[in-house]
Amino acid sequence: MRFLLKIAILAFSVFLSAGVALAADPTVVDTGTTAWMLISTALVLLMVPGLAMFYGGLVRTKNVLGTMMHSFVSISIIGVLWVVCGYALTFGDSILGGFVGWSGDYFLLRGIDETITNGVPEYVLAMFQGKFAIITPALISGALAERVYFKGYTLFIVLWFLFIYCPLCHWIWAADGWLFNSGASGVIDLAGGLVIHVSAGISALVVAIYLGPRKGYPKSSMAPNNLVMTMMGAGLLWVGWFGFNAGSTVQSGLDTARALTMTQVSAASGALTWMLIEAFAFQKVTSLGFVSGILAGLVVITPAAGVVQPGGAIILGALSSVICYLALNAKLKLGYDDSLDCFGIHGVGSGLGVLLLSFFIRDSWMAAARENIAGWSSWDQLLVQLKGMGVTITLAAVGTLIICLLIEKSIGFRIDEQGEYDGLDKSLHSENGYGLIFPESR
Repeated sequence: MRFLLKIAILAFSVFLSAGVALAADPTVVDTGTTAWMLISTALVLLMVPGLAMFYGGLVRTKNVLGTMMHSFVSISIIGVLWVVCGYALTFGDSILGGFVGWSGDYFLLRGIDETITNGVPEYVLAMFQGKFAIITPALISGALAERVYFKGYTLFIVLWFLFIYCPLCHWIWAADGWLFNSGASGVIDLAGGLVIHVSAGISALVVAIYLGPRKGYPKSSMAPNNLVMTMMGAGLLWVGWFGFNAGSTVQSGLDTARALTMTQVSAASGALTWMLIEAFAFQKVTSLGFVSGILAGLVVITPAAGVVQPGGAIILGALSSVICYLALNAKLKLGYDDSLDCFGIHGVGSGLGVLLLSFFIRDSWMAAARENIAGWSSWDQLLVQLKGMGVTITLAAVGTLIICLLIEKSIGFRIDEQGEYDGLDKSLHSENGYGLIFPESR
């Protein structure tokens, strides 16, 4: 019996060793990490209907369906473009002097049918990144709400995706991207502070200024039609953001736990701070202010969730709410009509996180950076972050202006006055968002 027990223990040890070896083999599927990445992919997609509800509740009744369509249509248009050429343009080998990527294997995803990367089927990685590509142009729709042709908007997101998103994503996230390899450890942008939120925010500002304000803005009442729906949308965005940030670690381990925790902490801090601002300023707290604080906390931590600790996440969330609150108030004084505050929340809040994360980086990350460049400091990292910020702002601003001009001169971008008065739902989609139709002033 003693002999048989020794044989059994030896066999079990060999079995465990073989299991560890298989798990360490990057060409063998790591089921744990793959399962988490599948969940994260679904969570990020969930953010699109969340965004549609968030934006849809903020516009007037006559524009609710048209506004929600701006988010949903991105799933189909960008969803197809990503498979056809987007993944290749973003994560393929650098071409055209590093401006963009390309790989024949990534065209139509035809070369990754049996590819496993670091234990995860590349199909999963491609679909995860594809959801980021889908939601980014949808964010911009908040700046042009209630006043553009649907055909003009669809052409806009196609051109913006191809000529702004794909190159920028390649520079910052591709292994041979020039911003990815800048400084000791490249530009820090875990889940898209620059790639998604700053680029979308700057583009939103350009579009809002180019199109001009909605008819009657700011004198006529343009109150939200359904804040209940907006709050539900904000809740879905908060839940989806765990896949957004924690999934971007592309693992299921310590870094994943860190990113998930910082996401929760910063969002809670942002919401609490906005509540306190309103309580002191107006002696009451509003639901719209609360959800604005949630978003302010989420966007600021998006680039930083992988490198900061809870104390830093609390500070970043609080600062983001304060600065975004001031940015939204400044909009009224400056006179531009960023209808749903894409620039004031996403551009300003995430831009703040991109820069300030430099001063909250955990010691272990900084120590690893110093192994590449001795003496590397937070100030050195700030310069790299500023470089990434400048490049993102320039590409997004100039590229968006050119795209707006092309659309307006070709198929038309801003809807005619009668169509705007009637509302997008009726004039463009021949539908009504609600059973009862209420007349609205110009």
